[in-house]
Amino acid sequence: MTTTIHVNELESLLIAIIVLFLGYFINSKVKILRKYNIPEPIVGGLVVAFIITFFHFQGFDISFKLSMQDSLMQMFFATVGLAASYKLLMKGGSRVFLFLGIATVFIIIQDAVGVGMSKALGLDPLLGLIVGSITLSGGHGTGAAWSQTFATDYGLNTLELSMAAATFGLIMGGIIGGPIAQRLINKHNLKSDFGESGNHHIEHPDLITYSDREEDRITSKNTIEVLFILLVCVAGASHFKDFIDSLGISALRIPEFVYALFIGVFITNVCEGTKCYKINKETVDALGTISLSLFLAMALMSLHLWELMDLAMPMLIILAVQTVVLGLFTYFVTFRVMGSNYDAAIIAGGHCGFGMGATPTAVMNMGSLVSRNGPSPQAFMVVPIVGAFFIDITNLLVLQGYISFLGH
Repeated sequence: MTTTIHVNELESLLIAIIVLFLGYFINSKVKILRKYNIPEPIVGGLVVAFIITFFHFQGFDISFKLSMQDSLMQMFFATVGLAASYKLLMKGGSRVFLFLGIATVFIIIQDAVGVGMSKALGLDPLLGLIVGSITLSGGHGTGAAWSQTFATDYGLNTLELSMAAATFGLIMGGIIGGPIAQRLINKHNLKSDFGESGNHHIEHPDLITYSDREEDRITSKNTIEVLFILLVCVAGASHFKDFIDSLGISALRIPEFVYALFIGVFITNVCEGTKCYKINKETVDALGTISLSLFLAMALMSLHLWELMDLAMPMLIILAVQTVVLGLFTYFVTFRVMGSNYDAAIIAGGHCGFGMGATPTAVMNMGSLVSRNGPSPQAFMVVPIVGAFFIDITNLLVLQGYISFLGH
């Protein structure tokens, strides 16, 4: 018999902060974690997740109340939108579509690996899509949605497999991104255009770094103003999604945080174009870093690691190969095609995040890298826009193509 321990909302938030503190402490003591830029939420979150897993096998399940989690994620993506001024969009907007092309090619390869290995191991090739782009590039939400389709249309019960594969990808995407990008930076002696150290905000007032080591000169007034804008983005995203759904095009399944991002883009460019209000970018930077850190801590501390034990050995083999394929692709293809420079290395680290996990994991990887090596505003524009919106559309098209090819 299992006893469930319910943790209320305030205590859940406290534990999320403890997860971050734990990650900071462990990283400060373990040199190899710092060397390879393993993000603190990954470190602290996995420790807490292992503790919760231990209690699970002792007959105690711990249930967190994390109603703030989605709002924190939307707040972060709103800050990404607020950072995307028309000057930055004009300077690097074309790279969004270049990176989308790279990510789409990788999805095709990812599904080919999943389907091919499933056939080689004597499994239903449709299962190869589950341990392919459905859960790895798609994440938990896409995995759950497709599991319903597989159960209804093909008689395959894949929900548990989907959740386990997505959990595996979330963890591995956060682990391999930092080492791969840091290796590229060190090997090619790459430097940020804004310098590695120093107070970047003094020299570049409009720069948003997403570095937890940056000194942000903010005031209570600035904080309230920017918090108001972020909440407008979050609340507006909910209403805008409802409006789009009411038009009958909800099949696109565009998540709310994408709307929050584009509302942020609209607000920042209206403010810059009309000069009616100057958004304090240092405050945006600080609130964005805080909301992302707390969101990821909540996501990782609530992982059900015991679900990974439901993965049969053939599935673990496929997922291990997928991890290696992604690492090689980002190292040799993503980095080179995106320009073989510092921004390309940070983008490669981000690609590891959403190629195996989710867009917040990608941003977490990049945040850890820029905290050590210097800002990369181009990476923080390109990766979230592709990972949060465009890749879901191309993923859907690729999956439909594979299903048709497999004769289903």
